[in-house]
Amino acid sequence: MKHVFVETNWVVAYAAPAHLRLPAALALAQRAEAGEIRLYIPSPCLTEARYPIRTKFHPRTPADSLRKYLAWATTERTVGDEDCATVRRVLDQYEVSVLTELDNLDLRLGSLRNHPGVEIFPLNDEMLVRAVELSAQNMDLKPFDQAILAAIVVRAEALRDQGADDVSFCELDGDLQPWDKNGRSKQPLTNIYDSAGLWVYGDFAMENPPRP
Repeated sequence: MKHVFVETNWVVAYAAPAHLRLPAALALAQRAEAGEIRLYIPSPCLTEARYPIRTKFHPRTPADSLRKYLAWATTERTVGDEDCATVRRVLDQYEVSVLTELDNLDLRLGSLRNHPGVEIFPLNDEMLVRAVELSAQNMDLKPFDQAILAAIVVRAEALRDQGADDVSFCELDGDLQPWDKNGRSKQPLTNIYDSAGLWVYGDFAMENPPRP
């Protein structure tokens, strides 16, 4: 069994409005449901994902910008009335669709708690103590990232103690990746992952960097 950790960026990619969901993120959930992997998510990540999904993906700003353009284009006669009407209908459908999905966001996030092959785990005392220890190391991490790193490392160590030999972490956030933008190892982050027996992927397809 492969044990795979993800955090907030995966939750956002999974729970975003349908046309913005990342196929690789959905594929991880499907692999978990099929029993190919076990997916682990620190519980605070569900809460943290709500704000960027509701704000970043809200349809009002792009739709209003396009409506302003259409009003100008109609006045300037650069776009025909029929084309404008068609675009406005599509915009209306787009707004209704996305707003409906945002209204149902909590249901989609909540469904992860009962999703086959997915484990939402809370932070325990050991994880909080580890987060304090990590804060003393020179990694320039935000407090939330320290807490998530501590949670994943402690849970990974527990899996290793139970005999798991394939434990990994899919991480798109550069702050928690153990390499810099030039591909050079970042310390002490690399040693922290190595000590926990965690292989870190930079994608949700679990392809890069290739696992030895």
